[in-house]
Amino acid sequence: MKFTTVLSGAVLTLAVLAVPTAQADITLRHALTGETLDLSFAKKGGNTDKFKQFMQTGKNPYNGDAEAAKKGESLYMTGCSGCHGHEAEGKLGPGLADDYWTYPRGLTDQGLFEILFGGANGMMGPQYVNFSTDDMLHIMSFLRSIYKGDPKKADWLK
Repeated sequence: MKFTTVLSGAVLTLAVLAVPTAQADITLRHALTGETLDLSFAKKGGNTDKFKQFMQTGKNPYNGDAEAAKKGESLYMTGCSGCHGHEAEGKLGPGLADDYWTYPRGLTDQGLFEILFGGANGMMGPQYVNFSTDDMLHIMSFLRSIYKGDPKKADWLK
């Protein structure tokens, strides 16, 4: 009887270990305050499978996807180019295609998303009112596709 109890306990332990555990979502923080971003303010329609994947890894699943970058370019031109320039060269706002970032977290996909979603200093207001979370990932993929800086500094390529 003791052997059966030990065997049952071992089988139960193996069964628990074999069940895949859910990976916790990343925590998104405001670029200036460090406060946790409240995604409930997000524009509707952005909770796609790709966004859910991003929330698990902090990496933009659209990076390297030419079709996603093209959609991102269109979104960028309508909502971002007025301040950042048509080629992301910088105007009123900083350039976005090189390896200098006002907020170094922009070197990571998670950090760039945090800046887009929650806003930053100056005229960079939160973009959750203009774009869905999935739209923001598309814009990010466009920006990554036109990067002109040193690839060694491109954290999203690692």
